[in-house]
This record gives sequence, structure tokens and C-alpha cells, in this order.
Amino acid sequence: MRWELRLRAAERGVFTAVEMRRLLAQAGLPISAGKMSALWSATVAPVSVRLDDLEILCRVLRCDPAALLIPEQPPDPLAGGWITAADPPETGSGEYPGWAEPQGEAWTGPRPVRAKLPPL
Repeated sequence: MRWELRLRAAERGVFTAVEMRRLLAQAGLPISAGKMSALWSATVAPVSVRLDDLEILCRVLRCDPAALLIPEQPPDPLAGGWITAADPPETGSGEYPGWAEPQGEAWTGPRPVRAKLPPL
């Protein structure tokens, strides 16, 4: 996930981590300079954010969590991800090795793609 704190802050006229930290403290979220620096400079979403903290961040920036946390593209099914029933290949195309048509009822769940794994 991408973390877009700086972009959302800039949309509200907040251009420095110091100013953002002051606004958060006024809203009831005292944050250390180190944690603010990490949140401010990150482009990848933090590993964890307390929901209470996220709520205050969103209140200060007047946005919802979806504006701060942007999902990346799903994994490429040809690179070892998952193929779902929503995107089956054409029969006999050879496009997805290991693809087996279901017998009887149609399978609607995700189907794994065989991928070569690196040695341990």
C-alpha cells in the first residue's frame, strides 16, 4: 500500500512535518518527533497504525482512510499470483500452464498458478 500523508496534508495547506505535528497535538494526538518524521517521509504504508491515530489523522486532514492508504495493483497472475474464475484463459491457449478444467460442477474459487520457487 502507498502512504499519501504528505499529499493529503499539502491539499490542506500543511507543508511541514512540524506543522502537521502541531495540528495533531491540538486534535489530541501528541506524537513524537521521530514517529512524525517516519510517518511524514514514508511513501509505503506504515506496518501498523492505531485506528484511533488514523481517525485523528483523517479528522485533521478532512479525508477518509482510503485517501491516505492507496492499494497497489494486485499481483500479476502470470508471475505466480492467483487466477480467479473471473479471468479464466481461453481453453487450450497454453497461456496458463497447469490450468485444469473442472470436472462436473464449475469451480468458482481462486485457482493457483504453478510457479517455480527459488531453492531454499
